[in-house]
Amino acid sequence: MGGTSYLDFLAKFGVGGAHPGGILLTKDILSQEEISNNMLILDAGCGTGQTAAHIYKEYGAKVVGLEINPIMLEKAKDRFHSQKLPIELVEGSVELLPFEDNTFDFILSESVLVFVDKPKALKEFFRVLKKGGRFIANEMTINTELNIQDELEIKEFYAIDSLLSEEDWKELLEKTGFRMIQLKEEKQSLSTGNNTPEFNFSTTFEPDLFNILNQHGNMIIKYHEILSNRIITCSK
Repeated sequence: MGGTSYLDFLAKFGVGGAHPGGILLTKDILSQEEISNNMLILDAGCGTGQTAAHIYKEYGAKVVGLEINPIMLEKAKDRFHSQKLPIELVEGSVELLPFEDNTFDFILSESVLVFVDKPKALKEFFRVLKKGGRFIANEMTINTELNIQDELEIKEFYAIDSLLSEEDWKELLEKTGFRMIQLKEEKQSLSTGNNTPEFNFSTTFEPDLFNILNQHGNMIIKYHEILSNRIITCSK
């Protein structure tokens, strides 16, 4: 897309819970898992650290946050420091995880896979997950085939290389070796409480970023029947 991107907007605005359903949906998904305080959990692409902070506070588990964006990392660091949370922050890419094989009991990835090389990242998640470990993701999914022009518009705006259907995701997960694969479309009702995204603004940001916010809103309206998300749950 060139110039300022959608990810720049998320970083500079410090959007917490930028994924569909926000932090409320995250809490709901996690509450359905068996998470205990002796687990080691990876929040892959942790952003400003909102989810990682919740996991530590709610479950007392050992949490590692991985993030590649320096602005997001800084904001996560500030959050953990100000709230005195012993969460380890690691700068790195989900396409080449800086961890040993079979390290984590649980990996969470929210609106991360869509922006990267999906087969590569999934192989890495599988590698660092312990046998029997759980992988949970919340990812953009298309409900129907798109014409070439619309597909190009979405891919260019979000700077992504491919748009996957539910079947595509399932096939990719199976190929990677995951089992007990489930994909759910969660339509969260607006009446379930305050689900406004959290903002942590940078002191300087380009006027372009407001255009991106508008464009993002327009994309959601234009493609509301085609673009949605799926909650992916599976085991190694």
